Order: sequence, then C-alpha cells, then structure tokens
Amino acid sequence: MTDLAPHDREPAEHLGSVSGRLSWLRAGVLGANDGIVSVAALVLGVVAATDDRGVLLTTGLAGLVAGALSMGVGEYVSVSTQRDTQSALLARERRELAEMPDEELDELTAIYAAKGLSPALARRVARELTAHDALGAHAEAELRLDPDEVVRPWQAAWASVLAFTLGAALPLLAVLLPPDAVRAPACFAAVLLALAVTGVVSARLGGADPRRAVLRVTGGGAVAMLVTYGTGSLLGAAL
Repeated sequence: MTDLAPHDREPAEHLGSVSGRLSWLRAGVLGANDGIVSVAALVLGVVAATDDRGVLLTTGLAGLVAGALSMGVGEYVSVSTQRDTQSALLARERRELAEMPDEELDELTAIYAAKGLSPALARRVARELTAHDALGAHAEAELRLDPDEVVRPWQAAWASVLAFTLGAALPLLAVLLPPDAVRAPACFAAVLLALAVTGVVSARLGGADPRRAVLRVTGGGAVAMLVTYGTGSLLGAAL
C-alpha cells in the first residue's frame, strides 16, 4: 500500500505539466493571432488611403513595434501579479506548516478522504506525502500549485513579444511585397490563410472543433480588415 501515495500523485504532476505547456502554446498562438489581425487591419486601412510604400512600411513597423511592446508589457504585468499571488500563497503555506503541522495534516487528510479514500488510508497517504515533501503535497492538494513551477513574468513577456512580432510580420510582408494593384487582395488572402492555421492549431490544443474555430477567427479578422479598409477609403477620398 505504500506505493499508493506516489502513484496517486504522479498523474496529477504529469497533467499539470502538460496543462502548463498547453497554456503556453495556446498563449503563443493567441499572441500571433493578435499580431496578424491588428497589423493587417492597420496596413489595409493605409493601403486604401495611399499607395506610398514608405508610408506603408513606416505605419506597419510602428504598429508591429507598438503592438509587440504593448503585449509584452501587459503580459509582464499580468504574470507578475499572478506570481506575486502564487508566492504569497506558498509563503502562507510554509508558515502554516511550520506553526501548525497537526492542523495541516488533518486538512490534507480531509482532502484525500473527500476524494474517496477511507479515513485510515487518507491519513496514511497524507502522512507519507508530508514526510516526502510537505510543501509540495499541501500546495498541490490545497492550492493546485507546484512550488517548482511558479510562473515567470519575463519569460511570458518575451514569448508574447515574439509571438506578436511573428504574427504581425506576415501581413506587413504580404502588403509590401506584391505589386501595387494586388496589395490589398494579396494581404487579405494571406491573412485569412494564416488565421485559418492559427484557428486549427488553437482548436487542436483545446480539443475543440477546428471548423468552428476557423470560422470564428477568420470571420473576425475579415470584419476587422474590411472595416479598416473601408475607413481608409473614406479618409483617402476626403483628403
């Protein structure tokens, strides 16, 4: 029976690790999607108003840099707040384990008993896990946290910057490289294709229906591009 505790804990650790990787991948896909849509809408609005390549390049690069920095700063602030919360919870758990170990053992026992173990077995599992790694056992069971996997703000920030930049580079290149006559349709087609790919990837990561995800992201992107292109056309005609 002594093998029950490690065996019971291993799947949770494995699933937590997989969940963490999936969340990072999903965040990267969403960051790239934001870069694609925002810069595509921006440059298509400018294309509708002017065919000056220099203006397009300047506007697109400005949108790329501003968007990437905004994403990075926003992600850093958000993840820093999450890290502060995690650190505070772990510090409280350490303090409680040091000051009232018996109460903490009772609490861990109750958690495992609530999962279906008999009171005696729940007590035994709680004792063995506490003896092996008290903070890890209590943090996982009570807080759903792994003390060794506290989020990293700078890592999240740079990942967001990179994902947004890669996504934003596609519409910028798609609008600059083709001849003037086909800039807008080429950019529109390239962006819809890229959005379809991100929709499929995000759906696969989340176990959802890819068709619905593709329709959602391509539909939203198409609306954003059409609105900004129409706005640019009106402003260009007015000027």
